[in-house]
Amino acid sequence: MSIIFVTDKEHKADLKICEVKEHKADLKYWITDKEHKAKRDDAKWCYVNREHKADKVICWVKEHKADLKVCEVSSEYKAKGSFN
Repeated sequence: MSIIFVTDKEHKADLKICEVKEHKADLKYWITDKEHKAKRDDAKWCYVNREHKADKVICWVKEHKADLKVCEVSSEYKAKGSFN
């Protein structure tokens, strides 16, 4: 489930994440603008502008603070990984 809301407050986030190069990533994500495409897959993200609509609240942080290292990929089929 990857309906994502981004916060700038670390204490409000479910996950602290950082962007890294593809070979270092725990999760490779692809962004869609259609919520139904993001419903069943942690690697397919759809951003929303309201926290109550989100499955996950994330905060972008520096690598040493991150719970998860991610990389955005250009194609849906390249998206792999999960939040666990």
